[in-house]
Amino acid sequence: MDARIASLEERHAALDRRITDEDRRPKPDDTELVRLKLEKLRLKDEMERLRSSRPH
Repeated sequence: MDARIASLEERHAALDRRITDEDRRPKPDDTELVRLKLEKLRLKDEMERLRSSRPH
């Protein structure tokens, strides 16, 4: 499960970089920004779900 969380963290970070890059463009694509942010949120939710289901 730790490998899955690490993979999700990498994808989350990559999305964060893509959001930053898109936002810095002279005319950012708002539709793409929304799509990227929703995907980033989905990954965050999945990471939290996996972390909370781990045995303590």
